[in-house]
Amino acid sequence: MSVTTPTVMNADLVLEGGGVKGIGHVGAITALEEAGYTFTRVAGTSAGAIVASLVAANMTTAKMQQELRSVDYTKFRDPTDLSTMTLLGEGLSVLLEKGIYRGDYFHEWIKQQLDSQGVRTFGDLKVTTDPGSSLTPNQSYRLVVMTADLSRGELVRLPWDYPKYGRDPDTELVADAVRASMSIPFFFKPVTMKSSVNNADCWLVDGGALSNFPIGIFDRTDGQTPRWPTFGIKLSALPNANQVAHAITDTRTFAEALLSTMMNAHDQMHLNDPCVIARTIFVDTGNVQATDFGIDPATQQTLYQSGFTSAQYFLSQWQWNTYLQQCRSGQAVPAPATAAPAPG
Repeated sequence: MSVTTPTVMNADLVLEGGGVKGIGHVGAITALEEAGYTFTRVAGTSAGAIVASLVAANMTTAKMQQELRSVDYTKFRDPTDLSTMTLLGEGLSVLLEKGIYRGDYFHEWIKQQLDSQGVRTFGDLKVTTDPGSSLTPNQSYRLVVMTADLSRGELVRLPWDYPKYGRDPDTELVADAVRASMSIPFFFKPVTMKSSVNNADCWLVDGGALSNFPIGIFDRTDGQTPRWPTFGIKLSALPNANQVAHAITDTRTFAEALLSTMMNAHDQMHLNDPCVIARTIFVDTGNVQATDFGIDPATQQTLYQSGFTSAQYFLSQWQWNTYLQQCRSGQAVPAPATAAPAPG
């Protein structure tokens, strides 16, 4: 197969979920942009959906870094009325309202960020001219947000799957989709969406419940050679190294450990594929947990620097032509990548 290096440094991005660790994504994206890459389409889950929406809205990485560092993450923990009423409030809130926190503060915050970039609905992110794409017209958007519909028992890709609910993707609010994607079960109240097909309530939660790292979402299905790479950014170390022990001291840390284990286990099968590893930037986030809302500035800087350093190391090893030959031509796949050195 004859391959050529792309004359334009385009790439698609897939960003893993990871709560407050998402600033690691910004560091990695900064390094990719400094290397000359621009991003055609971006997909993400949970924290990945947050950063993906800002990338799709053309927010600069400098502004992203500023906004993610200046926000008070503790305000994301906006308790429901029940969770503040009694000693058993959090348990009652989970039982009756399906989550401890309302998620309203976050919803307003992401809405303001997108508004500042002139983005309100998915219609503002529609790709109108891309004749070389293999995606169908209803998939022609710069952003795809992953969420899980518990009512249907399936992964939902927004805006692609809005027609299943009888809704027009172009009129749906991007902030609503991102809010649904970050609804960590038991922590944030699920988002309910009324289906205009049968008037049923559909309960949407964090897409990581079904796929925290949908690396293949933009892969061509027509048998043609990819026009440019899809890079994944994963907020963990290389496979096996990310299977860390969880300190369980109470019900909350038990829930965190349960969800983290489930999410990592589901996507582990992707990481058994050397061709997935070959196009994935692994950002070592240490012992930071997704729900560490009290994260301090020094830890934020460490996460950002880890993302930046990891992406630089990845690019020093990355060869587009080699990837095409080994992963898109039926030849032997490459050996797994080695870990990036820890940031100094």
